[in-house]
Amino acid sequence: MDTGTTDTATTDTATTDVGSTANGLAAKAKPAEGRPAKAKPAKGRPASQSPASDSEASRSTAEPAEDRRTRVTVLVALAANLVIAAAKLAGGLLAGSPALLSEAAHSVADSLNEIFLLAALRRSRRPADRRHPFGYGKERFFWSLLAAVGIFVMGGCFSFFQGVQALRTGAEEQLSGYVAGLVVLGVALLAEGASLLRAVHQARRQGGGAAGLRDPALRTVLAEDGTAVLGVVLAATGMVLHMVTGQVAWEASASLAIGALLVCVAYGLGREARDQLIGEAADPETADRIRALLAAQPEIDSVEGLFTMRTGVDSALVAARVDLMPGLDSERVEEVAMRIKRSLAGVVPEADQIFLDVTDRPAPEHDESPAATGERGGA
Repeated sequence: MDTGTTDTATTDTATTDVGSTANGLAAKAKPAEGRPAKAKPAKGRPASQSPASDSEASRSTAEPAEDRRTRVTVLVALAANLVIAAAKLAGGLLAGSPALLSEAAHSVADSLNEIFLLAALRRSRRPADRRHPFGYGKERFFWSLLAAVGIFVMGGCFSFFQGVQALRTGAEEQLSGYVAGLVVLGVALLAEGASLLRAVHQARRQGGGAAGLRDPALRTVLAEDGTAVLGVVLAATGMVLHMVTGQVAWEASASLAIGALLVCVAYGLGREARDQLIGEAADPETADRIRALLAAQPEIDSVEGLFTMRTGVDSALVAARVDLMPGLDSERVEEVAMRIKRSLAGVVPEADQIFLDVTDRPAPEHDESPAATGERGGA
């Protein structure tokens, strides 16, 4: 079908503009005789605003129940880490324990990271504006990246420093220092364990697996608390072995192990945040559902390209390049466009930005181009 190749899937608002996209599709189709090819706005509503705009705007400003539960989880972790950091620092200075001081640095880093995550929860729900027409959903990925950097610098690097320093200069502890340190670690294990159980419970409540961990704030809290529990066990083991053998190398090794653990966790969290910041596509199952729905439409001859991108925790952009069946007039194209968008929104609720571009079927020699396959972008 010869429909032209001008890309009309553009918008200057942050919501799915059914009317304006339908107008663009209609301009590519055969006009109905005696009728202008333009969409009819609803009474009392500007032509550039769709009924979906109101619900999307309210979704952007209202705090979902999942965010409220995540906020509580982060606050619980913050309170636990602040108390534990003070106790570990006092115990580490009193006992002169490098492993305990490493754990104190770990808890301080976790406390700052929880503040980052609270900022992410608040700022990512701001409504879209002219400078950020797709909203602020990616703010959550940015603050999660900062949290990963904090774990690496304040936790991992300081733990390595403490371990190397202990190996070079040694560390002498009195019995009272061992006892104080182990008591502090016991309290820390209980507090960190309670925070971890809270985070695990929320992840399971949100579906478990990848679905339960799609929120980077919750994923970061889980990683921090899990690492903290393991770090406490390593620090206690190093202190006990130091006490039994008199060899500071055991405690220094525990401090180095804590540092290595924190670096690995920071790398994993940072890699996830990086992928989401630079434009991660929707999962393959979601893309397959979208492609199958488009292919099932009787008015669509073929789907030439499908592009998706996560714009937030529960929002995504969907852009499809389709070739329509010949013989459709402009009004019919408008109806088809609106129906397809409603169907896509029902199948993929997080798709709050949907664009359809009517285009010619590519020539055979161009079938494998990135623009045609959607593998690496395209117009």
